[in-house]
Amino acid sequence: MSLLLASQSSGRAAMLRAAGLAFETSAAHVDEEALTASLLAAGQTPRNIADALAEAKAVKISSRLPGVTVLGADSTLALDDGAMLAKPASPEEAADHLRRMAGTRHRLFSAAVAARDGAPVWRAIGEAKLWMRPLSDAFIADYVAQNWDSIRWTVGCYEIEGAGVQLFDRVEGDPWTIIGMPMLPLLAWLRATGLAAS
Repeated sequence: MSLLLASQSSGRAAMLRAAGLAFETSAAHVDEEALTASLLAAGQTPRNIADALAEAKAVKISSRLPGVTVLGADSTLALDDGAMLAKPASPEEAADHLRRMAGTRHRLFSAAVAARDGAPVWRAIGEAKLWMRPLSDAFIADYVAQNWDSIRWTVGCYEIEGAGVQLFDRVEGDPWTIIGMPMLPLLAWLRATGLAAS
């Protein structure tokens, strides 16, 4: 094993598989809620919080797997009013998040950090801007009911590679950042370090 994804995210794993990479996965079991609250209290931005969460995951696993490159990733979502949304804890909260985003723009930050032997060795952060179209309460209720099993694991309550694409009028940014990782910088680094074919 030379590359490990410190995540149970099906979207991130699918991106790595589609790129032809060989890797294993393991959950980092980082208390994301507590770490996020601490970082917010310290005045950190959503961009920096995504980076810190990705690093925490990578460092935690790499510290106990000598010589293995561990990839941590995380995403944060910032509304234009400065509020930050987390993964929804319930269908009701998912519906509330969608109502807050409907008809407005938000920014999504996806960070990836690679670590070896308990220390970060590489990082990248992608940013996307997304304009959600106006949504009726009936549409939101139906969307959450049909997609809860998948959107419950996503910040923003959407998988844009699936039914979530129906939520948007416009997006700016690469699709990989929106799904959960800045893939092009990651692949360039993996090639440069010999972890991917060049």
